Amino acid sequence: MVKVVGVRFRVAGQVYYYLGEPNKTYSYNERVLVEADKNQQLGYVAIAERELSKEELPEGLKTIIRSATDKDLAQEARNIEDAKQALALAKAKIREHGLEMKLSKVDYSFDRAKLMFQFTSDGRVDFRDLVRDLASEFRTRIELRQIGIRDEAKILGGIGPCGRPLCCSTFLGDFMPVSIKMAKDQNLSLNQTKISGLCGRLMCCLKYENDMYEEARRELPDYGYEVETPEGKGRVIGLNLLDRVVKVKLFGKEMPIDYDHEEIKVLAKGRV
Repeated sequence: MVKVVGVRFRVAGQVYYYLGEPNKTYSYNERVLVEADKNQQLGYVAIAERELSKEELPEGLKTIIRSATDKDLAQEARNIEDAKQALALAKAKIREHGLEMKLSKVDYSFDRAKLMFQFTSDGRVDFRDLVRDLASEFRTRIELRQIGIRDEAKILGGIGPCGRPLCCSTFLGDFMPVSIKMAKDQNLSLNQTKISGLCGRLMCCLKYENDMYEEARRELPDYGYEVETPEGKGRVIGLNLLDRVVKVKLFGKEMPIDYDHEEIKVLAKGRV
């Protein structure tokens, strides 16, 4: 087993593993200087210590350069301010070139060897002339990276339909696959505006309770199944998955009755 340190470069960002400095212990949220994408970057300690087997170790595992100094933090602050100016200038250049793209974020690497522009666009963009203009202006390596609208929401943040800050920008390190089936299983409205987040995609939180709903689905009979109840036979016409309650329309009777799932026995599968 090898002891490693988990580092992320932004709140709710992906965690990358590094070897710690010899005889050095780290604390959660401590600032550290590391090498990432062939450039130096300041990150936050997200996992102070973790043991990984040799099979789990990432390839080319690097060692943390050092804990951040006051001078490093001051340099980071200057980089952030300069990046804001770069964002404004780049937006003007984009308008000048008539490009259909929307800038989301601009970041300097810590050592200022690279200036990265992240943007969204409905299609491919020929930004070669823009890169030349930006390289001439900032005298450093320019990287333009097209991102998706979920990534844009993660970067920009905001308040979701629930009234809370977006999950993706506060604690979700990676996006989870979400499907319309999850909304159906949870008996939610399939109105797209009610189950979509600010990014326009299905809300990530549909995934949170999905495993519990799937387990309940396996335990309960589906709609239309013929069942035996203490009052006689009938068909399933409703389900309360969270409470494990089955609504049954008894044969020959008008009013349906709710039963605990353990009170009924499936006689025949199949929908009405």
